[in-house]
Amino acid sequence: MMASRLRSGLRHGVADARGAGSVLVVAIISAVLLLMLASAPLYRGLMLKGLAATAADAAALAAADVAIGIVPGIACDSAASVASANGAVLQECSLDGLVATVSVTVSAGGLGAAATATAGPPSAR
Repeated sequence: MMASRLRSGLRHGVADARGAGSVLVVAIISAVLLLMLASAPLYRGLMLKGLAATAADAAALAAADVAIGIVPGIACDSAASVASANGAVLQECSLDGLVATVSVTVSAGGLGAAATATAGPPSAR
């Protein structure tokens, strides 16, 4: 008699647990989605930082090309043009002989990033 009660109790326990796996899966998926949404601004900031670094590098190279004489023009104007083409704004541009140093900023969606780069011939450093 005890064995039959135990078996019926196990059957009822299993029946009561049905659907618990679905609730667990929904909870896990919800937690993953919440984590992804919470980390989106971080990844956006990292993307902007990379964009700013790329724009600064290109602008510094453009200014150095003008300073060296490879390309005609005014070094900082060339740097501003290249920075703008890369979605950035030139904040500072300075020349020390043939070495150009530029600072740019990038902003989108309320976030911003800044970067500085230096370029010039290897012998000038």
